[in-house]
Amino acid sequence: MTHHDDIALMAHLMRRAGFGAGRDELEARVAKGYDATVEELLHPEEHPPVDPYTLLRYQPSSLLPGGVPPMGNVNYMYYLVSTQRPLEEKMALFWHHVFATGNSKVDNYDQLLEQIDLFRERGMGNYKDLLLTISKNPTMIFWLDNNQNHGTEVNENWGRELLELFSLGAGNYTEVDVREASRAFTGWTFGTKIPRLPYGRFPWKFEYRGEDHDDGVKTFLGHTGNFNGEDIINIVVEQPACAKFICRHLYNFFVADEPQVPAWNLEPPRDPAAVEMLTQTFRANKCEMRPVLRALFTSDFFKKARYKHLKSPAEVVVGTLRLTGGYDLPKPGYGQLSMQPSYMGQDLLNPPSVEGWHTGQEWINSGSLMARINFVAEQVGNTNLPGVQAIVDRLKAMGVLEPEQLVDSCLDLLGPVEVGADTKKVLTEQAKQWGQIRWDTPAHVEAATKQTGELLQLIVATREYQFA
Repeated sequence: MTHHDDIALMAHLMRRAGFGAGRDELEARVAKGYDATVEELLHPEEHPPVDPYTLLRYQPSSLLPGGVPPMGNVNYMYYLVSTQRPLEEKMALFWHHVFATGNSKVDNYDQLLEQIDLFRERGMGNYKDLLLTISKNPTMIFWLDNNQNHGTEVNENWGRELLELFSLGAGNYTEVDVREASRAFTGWTFGTKIPRLPYGRFPWKFEYRGEDHDDGVKTFLGHTGNFNGEDIINIVVEQPACAKFICRHLYNFFVADEPQVPAWNLEPPRDPAAVEMLTQTFRANKCEMRPVLRALFTSDFFKKARYKHLKSPAEVVVGTLRLTGGYDLPKPGYGQLSMQPSYMGQDLLNPPSVEGWHTGQEWINSGSLMARINFVAEQVGNTNLPGVQAIVDRLKAMGVLEPEQLVDSCLDLLGPVEVGADTKKVLTEQAKQWGQIRWDTPAHVEAATKQTGELLQLIVATREYQFA
C-alpha cells in the first residue's frame, strides 16, 4: 500500500472506532501500524481518563440535572470531545443506543450520566455481565417500570424490552416467554431516594425485595425452574439469536447502515457472512466484547466499508470539534455546543424511545441536514481554530498551488474525503475563480487563508461529507 492508502485506512478506522483524527495524529498512528492502533484503542486504560474536576471548575453545575441547556448534555459533550480513549466513548454511545433510556421520563441527568459511566467501564467487557448490571441499574428499572413489577401483579415492560431490544430481537421468543421472564424479575427495584433538601440529590440504589418476588415455577425458552432474573439472563445469552442480534447491532454501528431494528426479523443482514463471523467470535469468547471488536476492526469487510455509514449527529458534532480543536476546556458557550446534536435529531441523553435512535438515512431530513451543514461550515471556516490553522500550515508548506491542487489537498487534509466527479467539478470551478494560491506576501497569505476556509466550507456542505 502507498502512504496515501495507509492514511486513508487509518482515517477510516479513527472515524469509526473514534471521532476522526487530524493529519498529525493519523501520520503518527500509521507509523505505529494498523493492528497496533487497534490494540491501543481496545485498551483505553493505557490512557488517562477525562478529568471531571476540570469540568466542575468551569461548569460547576455539570453534575446536576436541569438547566437550559441541560447540564447533563454539557457533561457528556465534554467527555466526548476531550477523551483520550475514543473507543471507550464510542462504545458508551453504542450501548446507550442499544439500552436506550431517556431523560424525558427519568428526569434525573445525574442518574443517566451514572449509566453512561457504567457503559464506559464495562462497554468492552463481558456482555452478559453488562446485561446483568443494567438489569440492576435504577435508571433502567425506572425507565421500564420494573419498580412496578410485583409478585402479585406482573408488569411486563422490562421483560419485553429485555428480549425484544436488548438481547434476542423480535421473533425469537413468545408472549409466554415475556410473561415468564417478567415474573422472574419481580422484586427487582430501588430504594426510595432521600429527600434532596438540604444536601442536593442522592443517587438511586438497587434493591432486591424477596417478599415481592414471584417464587413460583416458570417456563422460559424451553427451560423450567424457580427462576430469578439472573437465571433468565443465563438462558438468554445462550440463545444463538442473542449473539446474532448484538453482532448485527455492532455491524450497523461500526461498519455499514442496516435497516431499522424492528425489521431485522424480516430483512436479512446486508452482509450475512460478516455478521456470522462476528457472531461466531462472540459465542467462542463467551460474550466477551473485546475479541469481537478486534475481529471487526481487523476484518476485510470493515476495511472495505468506507462511506457506507451515514454519520450520526454525535459523530458530526464531536468529529468536527475534535478536528478543528480549541474545545479542550469546557468554557462558557459549551452549553450551546452540547445542544448541537439535538438540533440534528440526536438529543444525546434523551433517545426518542426504548428503540433508540433511527439511524442511517433516517438521520437526514431538510431541517437536520441544514443544521449539520451550518454547524460544520461555521467551524471549518474559522481559520483561527488550531485544527483549521494546521491545515492552512500544511498547504502553506506546499508553496504555490494551482486550483486543482488546492481542491485535492483540502479534500485530502480534511479526511481524506472521497467525492464524485460532479462534486469535484463544482469545487474546482470555485477554486479556478481564485486562480493560483500563493503565500509569498502578507496580503497573499491573508487571501489564501480566507479562500482555504471557504473551500473547506464547500467540502463539508457536500453530500459525500455526510458519510463516514
